[in-house]
Amino acid sequence: MIDLRLLRDDPDRVRASQRARGEDVALVDSLLSADERRRSSGVRFDELRAEQKGLGKLIGKATGDEKAELLKRASQLAADVKAADAERDKADAETQELLQRLGNLVHPDVPVGGEEDFVTLETHGTHRDFAAEGFEPRDHLELGQLLGAIDVERGAKVSGSRFYFLTGVGALLELALVNAAIAQATAAGFTPMLTPALVRPQSMAGTGFLGQAAQDVYHLDKDDLYLVGTSEVPLAAYHMDEIIDAERLPLRYAGFSPCFRREAGSHGKDTRGIFRVHQFDKVEMFSYVLPEDSQAEHQRLLEWEKQWLTSLELPFRVIDVASADLGASASRKYDCEAWIPTQGKYRELTSTSDCTEFQSRRLSIRVREDKKVRPLATLNGTLCAVPRTIVAILENHQQADGSVRVPEVLRPYLGGREVLEPVAK
Repeated sequence: MIDLRLLRDDPDRVRASQRARGEDVALVDSLLSADERRRSSGVRFDELRAEQKGLGKLIGKATGDEKAELLKRASQLAADVKAADAERDKADAETQELLQRLGNLVHPDVPVGGEEDFVTLETHGTHRDFAAEGFEPRDHLELGQLLGAIDVERGAKVSGSRFYFLTGVGALLELALVNAAIAQATAAGFTPMLTPALVRPQSMAGTGFLGQAAQDVYHLDKDDLYLVGTSEVPLAAYHMDEIIDAERLPLRYAGFSPCFRREAGSHGKDTRGIFRVHQFDKVEMFSYVLPEDSQAEHQRLLEWEKQWLTSLELPFRVIDVASADLGASASRKYDCEAWIPTQGKYRELTSTSDCTEFQSRRLSIRVREDKKVRPLATLNGTLCAVPRTIVAILENHQQADGSVRVPEVLRPYLGGREVLEPVAK
């Protein structure tokens, strides 16, 4: 959530942020009104309580008619205090509810607009000319079936649409990717983490995933637990309700977990293969830093993502995501999109978001510095979303006979294999 003091001091900035996100600008004025009622009712409660305490002292000294009048006033005052307390609680609850609905402040340099209004910052690598090589590229599903690596038919039989099996070299390729990603993250100073896939509502709400993203979240009603769509959620909540000494920062974690997403609203999109699925594994980077260091840390996370994609020898571009395409918690987000030959376009493989103090305020995570306590900043960055990375590797490194060249960085994790060969039928 944002700082209420900032809202009071510069409401136009918050209105502009809401407008850039394509969200309800009137929410800002509703929140300002609720906050004013919260503060005024709090003042009234304090004044009545002070009068009540002073009256108690007078009653002890009074006698006769004076005491009777004071007792009458005390009775009325008790009712007024109770009413003021109730009004204060109601206004506070309304303020918190409205505050939870407000997205993070959009960074001023973020391009304004929707999904297609991003700005391309840089491009890396070269697209292969398959025509010059003399063959038509196969898509990842055809390649996966030739290699005995992907089985979507049985995935659908067992679990429904958008589920799959990784088999044989497909399973080995996932394990290689995860191990290589964790190795890079560990070398960069991240602490490897295996995180829970189920979290409590406070953890999910605290990271901002029960607002605009709620339709994509799986909820277990009986247990009141949520399946995570990313290990960002448990990594953000890991230090919930804690105060961290500034000397310990930055704290960097690399979480590996299964991820679950309903993919609501994606009907008809990416129905072939494993690009858009309900369950997948992912390695996620997560950082806790001082607020003034968050922009520099954001650039570091982006550089680590670029290092990873470069090591996989994939052509990709970096985009500055437009304001209306940001998640609720992100102030700014960069995506790295890999070239997918059979689609003839770039598709998102990784993203990194600077969430500034938004998540730490909701989760009550603070930093102690020079005997002062204040919220810190959190950032996240995908290192390897496995299925999409497999898609990009298969399509970009395929050969005419249906085999796939293995990027050098993965060979030590695949027993030295340089090529994945089609299986005999």
